Amino acid sequence: MSQMPQQAAVPKCPSCEEPLEPGDRFCGACGYDLSVVPARPEDSPTLAVNGAAPAPDGVDWPVARDSDGHGRPAPVHAAAELPGTDSGGSPLPPPPEAPPAAPAASAPGVRFDRPDEPDEYPLQAPDPRLTAERDAAERDAAAQGAAAPAPAAHVEPAAEKVCVACRAGRVDDDGYCENCGHAQPRERDHMEQESGPIAAVSDRGLRHHRNEDAFSVGCTALPDGAPASVAIVCDGVSSATRPDDASLAASRAAGESLLGALPRGTHPQQAMHDAILAASHAVNALADEPATAREQAPHQNAPACTLVGAVVTAGLLVVGWVGDSRVYWVPADRSTPPARLTEDDSWAAQMVAAGLMNEAEAYADERAHAITGWLGADAYELEPHTASFKPDRPGLVVVCTDGLWNYAESAEEMADAVPPDAAARPLHGARVLVGHALDGGGHDNVTVALLPFPAPPQGAGSA
Repeated sequence: MSQMPQQAAVPKCPSCEEPLEPGDRFCGACGYDLSVVPARPEDSPTLAVNGAAPAPDGVDWPVARDSDGHGRPAPVHAAAELPGTDSGGSPLPPPPEAPPAAPAASAPGVRFDRPDEPDEYPLQAPDPRLTAERDAAERDAAAQGAAAPAPAAHVEPAAEKVCVACRAGRVDDDGYCENCGHAQPRERDHMEQESGPIAAVSDRGLRHHRNEDAFSVGCTALPDGAPASVAIVCDGVSSATRPDDASLAASRAAGESLLGALPRGTHPQQAMHDAILAASHAVNALADEPATAREQAPHQNAPACTLVGAVVTAGLLVVGWVGDSRVYWVPADRSTPPARLTEDDSWAAQMVAAGLMNEAEAYADERAHAITGWLGADAYELEPHTASFKPDRPGLVVVCTDGLWNYAESAEEMADAVPPDAAARPLHGARVLVGHALDGGGHDNVTVALLPFPAPPQGAGSA
């Protein structure tokens, strides 16, 4: 008996990328048979991350729900509402009483860390002509019996920027050294941040003229006092306008949303879902430009970026993403298998899912990195993906853009690139991974955040 072909399961044709309408069975542009394209899987339930099947504990954490559509948060679940189990399937003892939740350890965002350097421009001695004029005025005032005039307020000159190349020339307003002509790095060319036990590094790479990546990291506490770590990594879509602004707005909005929701008792998976929606709203707002700007560039795409994030608690790991940035799991015991925890929204991933190509063939194609999901006002459809995992052993969570995983694509390759002490020294580990991408060619912006699992207690940091 013949079967009805299934309706379109993807927003674009896997063959020619022509937009599809709901219910299409064949592509109207190239005639591609859409019945061979499987439907996108639902967001994953809670899984054990140990290279084996999920632990038979019968506990399914709730899949994130949408907000009510009016800017108000949807009903949420506190983590304590569902029973937990250890790696053997036995119920966990009730948590001890804990003090109220501490505020977030650090505000989300990025910064450009530089080593402390001696002051190369100490204050100069007073001008002798000004000193002589002041002394003469004081003598005249004393002879006339009047009070001496108050000295003029001293205004320190603004510190001059020193060239990072020759260390001698002054940097002009255009960002170039007046001595050697070397262009100075911009603040976002290389960014590093360490927040308690987690860290992130972002670099412009060797081929791009600017860094279109951004990140947000921070630590907070759940209502029961248990620690929670948060990392968001965003990659601007280069073919869109203002991709750097899009990634920065998305990372800040998502990070602030997570660090605000978790201490209130929002379930981490629900909090991640809401954070992606908040990031989407922030990027969409960038498209509200004056009419004159749109008239000058009518064919430009709206600002857009991808997003990937992770929340790590004492016993739960939640990931969320839109686009092709990834999360990897690297166990502390390197004899156990690592894993990739996200699935790309990309042409290559669709080809593999449809069984039309194997992974090696798909990612070797020039269309491999054409994304099918992103944040932006012109996104075809926003589908936030979230998944929860319950690792049964300590390890490291790697959150990164394709600027890194292009040089360590498989989970095994990523684990080999991660230093053995990365969980104890996350900032060092992130620097090593960025260096791995730069040594491989640095063809794209590179951003990576590292989060140890389980989340260490508040106050713990890099050694």
